[in-house]
Amino acid sequence: MQKLAEIINMEANPINDAMFIAQCKNTLETCGALVLSNFLQPHALRSIKQEGVSHQHRAYYAANQHNVYLTKADSAFSTDHPRNRLVTSSKGCITDEEIPTDSALRTLYNAQNFQDFLCAVLDEEQLYPYADSLSSINLHYASQGQELGWHFDNSSFAITLLVQKPHAGGVFEYIEEMRDADKGEMNYSGVERLLNQQITPKTLQIEPGDLVLFRGRNAIHRVTPTQGDITRMLVVLAYNAQPDIALSETARMTFYGRI
Repeated sequence: MQKLAEIINMEANPINDAMFIAQCKNTLETCGALVLSNFLQPHALRSIKQEGVSHQHRAYYAANQHNVYLTKADSAFSTDHPRNRLVTSSKGCITDEEIPTDSALRTLYNAQNFQDFLCAVLDEEQLYPYADSLSSINLHYASQGQELGWHFDNSSFAITLLVQKPHAGGVFEYIEEMRDADKGEMNYSGVERLLNQQITPKTLQIEPGDLVLFRGRNAIHRVTPTQGDITRMLVVLAYNAQPDIALSETARMTFYGRI
């Protein structure tokens, strides 16, 4: 098994250092997003990229239309109301059970030091993998024209690693504090202005090997369509704050094509 220092660039990202952890936590709390540049060691990034290329033929590809709230349509509103307006997400995905047992991704995901760092930054007591065999580590592929449509996350945090950047497109765009889900304030007027391109979103500058922590429950976000013949590859490291949680069978069928 690889040592964590062979995967993480500890010089640039000293995840055991209290001051570094405090800086990361402050940035995430202030901005809602944290980009840790050069998080992966170059050889670890190359290995993960090669795995992605080798296993791309196994990916399940799907194009789904959804509203930005990731909920079923509400007949109390018209179809063109921001509550019901549809956007498109299209991508390929390989699941946790298809990640090799000796992959640097699996070593990183399971490492206690890495989880302790995430807990400290995210202000979580403990993190747990998904109870199902598909959802913990996912590698996403976005080829020419594929995109992630505008949406709010259901979970309070997301953890991703960019593996390969396309020639153009594939830009992460967001607007923080677009709604207040806990108070039930959905901000339909703000969402409508965004969907009508009357608001300019912020962008995150992300390079291959960067780790991103993002709070997307109240921040609306998307990834613009990939342009060119280089596929965008992104790893999602998915944890739960509670044990024994599985993605629903409906969600697994939608995202992975199987349960």
